[in-house]
Amino acid sequence: MRSIVITGSTSGIGLGLADAFLARDCAVTISGHSQMNLHKAYEILAAKHDESRILAYSCDVSHYEEVQGLWNAAIERFGRIDIWINNAGTGHPQTPIWDYSRETIDKLVAANVTGALYGLNVASKGMMQQGFGSIYNMEGLGSSGRVIKGLALYSATKSALASLTTAAAKEVEGTPILIGGLRPGMVATKLITAQYEGHPEEWKRVERIFNVLSDRAETVTPWLVDKMLSNKRNGIRIQWLSRSKVILRFLESPFRKRTIFD
Repeated sequence: MRSIVITGSTSGIGLGLADAFLARDCAVTISGHSQMNLHKAYEILAAKHDESRILAYSCDVSHYEEVQGLWNAAIERFGRIDIWINNAGTGHPQTPIWDYSRETIDKLVAANVTGALYGLNVASKGMMQQGFGSIYNMEGLGSSGRVIKGLALYSATKSALASLTTAAAKEVEGTPILIGGLRPGMVATKLITAQYEGHPEEWKRVERIFNVLSDRAETVTPWLVDKMLSNKRNGIRIQWLSRSKVILRFLESPFRKRTIFD
């Protein structure tokens, strides 16, 4: 039985990944910094899957000792960690650079970059000792160089994460560890809708495009899980929304209405 650790897995893509791994008979450690949200996520998963294969552990990825504690707890419970996913992250509403608060800057860098670096450090060190394992970083807008006005900070953190993924994969060459990136495309979560809080006119302008390109977490996550479980290649980018899929959706859009954001 393979053992999976997912940071930031109390909702959205992280929770969807946990559900899909459990459906494939894996053991899963979920985590989050809110004890209340962590409990809710555990209850959702335990209602569908064997509780003995689920561990819920409170972890704020911006604190190194908590990330190390997450690793230790999963090892103590399941004896091994086959896949570690740095999924924890946060976003921000569309905001010009000069209006960022220091708190916003610190929060995003801590969650999206520092937290992933802590995860890479802890997981790679532990996997070197156990002699196997795969690590995946959840990339996103900015990872491929794309920028949207008002989201410079978020894009910068994801660009840094993509660079970190590439560099880390290079460093583990010749070892028993694999490192890669996950690119789920546009997934209908609060991370997207929160970017348009306070900007209803902007959301109205982009909503049609988002409904064409977006998918729900329960559609994307099982596919990502199957790809991770079968992957044997270091440095891979597992990408759901391919260029051909984008073209096909726009060609179909006049004839097939997709309503992803209710």
